[in-house]
Amino acid sequence: MEELEVEFLLEESPFPPETLVTNGVLVSRQVSCLEVHAECRRQKKSRKMKDLLVTVKESFEHTQRVSHCQEPCYLNLSCFHYPKYFQPRMHVEVPKSQWRCGPCCCCARKNSPVCQPLDCLPDGQAVTLPVGENCELHVKSTPCPQTLDVRLGFSLCQAELEFLQKRKVVVAEALKQVLQLEEDLHTDEVPLIAIMATGGGARSMTAMYGHLLGLQKLNILNCASYITGLSGATWTMATLYRDPDWSSKNLEPAIFEARRHVVKDKMPALFPDQLCKFQEELRQRSQEGYKVTFTDFWGLLIEACLGDERNECKLSDQRAALSQGQNPLPIYLTINVKDDVSNQDFREWCEFSPYEVGLQKYGAFIPTELFGSEFFMGRLMKRIPESRMCYMLGLWSSIFSLNLLDAWNLSHTSEEFFHRWTRDKVHDIEDEPLLPEIPKCDANILDTAVVIPGSWLSNTFRSILTHRSFVSEFHNFLLGLQLHNDYLQNSQFSMWRDTVLDTFPNQLTGSVNHLCLLDTAFFVNSSYPPLLRPERKVDLIIHLNYCAGSQTKPMKQTCEYCSVQNIPFPKYEVQEGDENLKECYLIENSQEPDAPIVIFFPLINDTFQKYKAPGVERSPEELEQGHVDIYGPKTPYATKELTYTEAAFDKLVKLSEYNILNNKDKLFQALRLAVEKKKRLKSQCPS
Repeated sequence: MEELEVEFLLEESPFPPETLVTNGVLVSRQVSCLEVHAECRRQKKSRKMKDLLVTVKESFEHTQRVSHCQEPCYLNLSCFHYPKYFQPRMHVEVPKSQWRCGPCCCCARKNSPVCQPLDCLPDGQAVTLPVGENCELHVKSTPCPQTLDVRLGFSLCQAELEFLQKRKVVVAEALKQVLQLEEDLHTDEVPLIAIMATGGGARSMTAMYGHLLGLQKLNILNCASYITGLSGATWTMATLYRDPDWSSKNLEPAIFEARRHVVKDKMPALFPDQLCKFQEELRQRSQEGYKVTFTDFWGLLIEACLGDERNECKLSDQRAALSQGQNPLPIYLTINVKDDVSNQDFREWCEFSPYEVGLQKYGAFIPTELFGSEFFMGRLMKRIPESRMCYMLGLWSSIFSLNLLDAWNLSHTSEEFFHRWTRDKVHDIEDEPLLPEIPKCDANILDTAVVIPGSWLSNTFRSILTHRSFVSEFHNFLLGLQLHNDYLQNSQFSMWRDTVLDTFPNQLTGSVNHLCLLDTAFFVNSSYPPLLRPERKVDLIIHLNYCAGSQTKPMKQTCEYCSVQNIPFPKYEVQEGDENLKECYLIENSQEPDAPIVIFFPLINDTFQKYKAPGVERSPEELEQGHVDIYGPKTPYATKELTYTEAAFDKLVKLSEYNILNNKDKLFQALRLAVEKKKRLKSQCPS
């Protein structure tokens, strides 16, 4: 057996200790700004000189053209932002073909490209570097402020904490009225209650209106502190939050307005004059600095189909609906994926609220109005105007961005043959006897693995199967941030570590230029993850289900996911098959105090067929109104449908409202359990 001996020499660094900012998962390093301009002392006016190509590979800008000037000129500076202690180097060369130029130093063949280390430049002092015989490059490196524009931390932002304090006052009063409590609840006795909605296109939008109306009539809407949604449910949420006081007003006028748009003809949205307007909108969006994709067109189409005019509202504008704690806090959910990797191999939860946008696995958040802007090493490089709401709706319901491999996984219950066949093979070799034993105390060691790339044939199939033509791409606000040596041991990262690529630091999100965002429903059709963050400590979740196919699948998938990830959550206890489901299930785990109580509402038509209101039977003439075909082969509520008849819309709204009202006893029971649980935990905590 041949052996290879390797010797490492540890030397003292000549540089001072670097100031790092970290949350235990991500690390931001010190950044400097390099100002560069070129000066040519002698130039023939009749000839035009070539620009210099200046490259700092480790920088945000990477490569820029630097023009010459005959005198020192500071109006046309080129700037490079780079990690100061990352052994950065500046490379300077003249493009081989740009313009013809006269005999000057920068184009003489004898001059080779200049390479200058940057970590030895004195801070704040101008340095002149000769570039050939007659040209000089003036550079100055200045430290950037240490304050970050990306919030690195797993705690809730201050704005959300302040909102929760205001909301508790509203919730405490509502709970006292609903449960007929004799005494007021103390602040630490008020449970955190959330409404969790799944996706399902216009079906979820319509049914959600009915569910919210039912909750409003029972005054339970005022008991909720959060509403989370994805896909079509976000259409309802975004529309309602245009009114800062929506939850305190009768929802029936809002439902009537939604009905008007759902039943109208959608073809005018595709007329040539409208498409020309879309084209101009997308052109302006591109000029602002966004990478325009098909989902942007989809967002404009949603706006035209579900509204009358251009909506100037933005997500951050919804803060007005939270200023006094008057409404629940809305959270919209997507997943961050990779363009050429299946969701099975890589996905990350990305949450959007009026306050912040963030990737909870990394503990990295930015103010909502900065989403889409350009960042480097946690610092804002270029601010881009915040997207209008229609573009966010296109992102959150990007039904066109499903790749072929994910479609296969969604439509087949058998083993994911193509997924397993096209992925690289990863073999864990930690237990190989030829390797020396790794000391148990060393927490910095990554699992050792051998990655066997797929064959050319499997790579070709993977490229075809995993390409997403219509995914949403936004500038990555994690760009440049590095992973902490111990990131895999961080409990917060481990909580959401659920894919094979999580153990490959160089393949995670900090190393890519763009986020690749996708409708969450293509992985699991639920918006639970933001509510399961331990910082939010949600006590009760009202699960409103709108998915097609199996009504229990999202609930079952969430239970299984939480079990694997060791996230506190009730066990799956629904015994009935989809054809025999009840209208409501109360699920709790008394053995797990940190697990939320869940009350689950599948979208089914059971007693509504015979009762038009709780306890009020239908007459023979009214039985037809109770016939709501939600999932049959000829259902008007298929996910692909954007247009309903008036009768179909009304039936679905009334069915959803009825299912809430008919199960008010279980809802009240869940509220009581949440209050009792909160009081019990309070009594167990030392004062």
